[in-house]
Amino acid sequence: MTEKSFQTKSIREGHEPTNEQEHSAAIFLTSSYKFNSAEEAAKRFDKKEEGNVYSRFTNPTVDAFQNKLAALEGAEKCQATASGMSAIFATIMTILKPGEHMVASRCMFGTTIVLLNDIIEKFEIKVTFVDLPNLDDWASNVQTNTKLFLLETPSNPLGEVVDIKKLSSIAKSNNIVLAVDNCIMSPALQKPLSLGADLVIHSATKYIDGQGRCLAGAVAGKASIIDDISSFTRSTGPTLSAFNAWIVLKGLETLNLRMRAHCESAMTLASWLESQAFVEQVHYVGLNNHPHHEIASKQQSGFGGIVSFQVKGGRKEAFKLINNTKMISITANLGDTKTTITHPSSTTHVRLSDDEKKQTHITENLIRISVGLENVEDIIADLKP
Repeated sequence: MTEKSFQTKSIREGHEPTNEQEHSAAIFLTSSYKFNSAEEAAKRFDKKEEGNVYSRFTNPTVDAFQNKLAALEGAEKCQATASGMSAIFATIMTILKPGEHMVASRCMFGTTIVLLNDIIEKFEIKVTFVDLPNLDDWASNVQTNTKLFLLETPSNPLGEVVDIKKLSSIAKSNNIVLAVDNCIMSPALQKPLSLGADLVIHSATKYIDGQGRCLAGAVAGKASIIDDISSFTRSTGPTLSAFNAWIVLKGLETLNLRMRAHCESAMTLASWLESQAFVEQVHYVGLNNHPHHEIASKQQSGFGGIVSFQVKGGRKEAFKLINNTKMISITANLGDTKTTITHPSSTTHVRLSDDEKKQTHITENLIRISVGLENVEDIIADLKP
């Protein structure tokens, strides 16, 4: 058979039926595995023989999810984790040693910024923050001990974009690992590895699950790096549970269809918001007037489901609009079938300093909407003053 399409891979890859010949992937809810002999146990623990050892190390359901996501991202290998944040932490701690340096976009999910500010530097790893789209900023901050570029594109919540191919060229010329958080796009809309990234990181909690049911994370990319990340997670324990792995594994089957629907409704909503008197500015990379629309059109096959906008006024006016909604869920999660709304400055980015908020344009009148799968006219009706 010729190379299968993304939609077919999302349904058919990853799962191999057991002797029971189940058509839907099974959940292996077990902490440990029996060995046929002491000799077999010794070989497996010593990695001299393939096979399951302990579910902190391997689990057939987790393996199925890893294999499917790797196939969809075009990765050599994938390591699942308990959450998106644990995937980011494991990546950083695997690649960098004390005394080394990384460059990171300042336009990322608030908790990622807090991780880099409050936790990572405790390990004597230095972090320099740069403006995501500014390639000169990335290049000029490379040091002799820089080992990692970390970013998300499009960024959360303003949808800023960097040219991944050009950034990859900078990284490769300096022997730096390029890790791209692909949570907002998912592999259905963007393939960072095909654009030159070494690693792609996911909070599978978001669009990969797609229904707000569980926490999960993953890192995919070059096998040599993923093997090292796997060793780190094996020893430190941010293991994805078999049940959560089964949920996100099944979520991948409908990912392509869901992402197309999210994109269509988000574009409709963004266009409507642009025409509203109560709106100061709309941030959606699918709009022609977005400063990064052109590059996004080249490296993405869609523009995603996140629409952010600034209301006229400040926090008071933003809270009023949010509180006036009746159907839309007031929650900081995204990627759900249900549309969600949040005020980033007081929720997802609340732990950033005032200066950091200013640098990343997280204003008091900014609202983020994760456009769900309801009828978009009902979403619009719920936002009308």
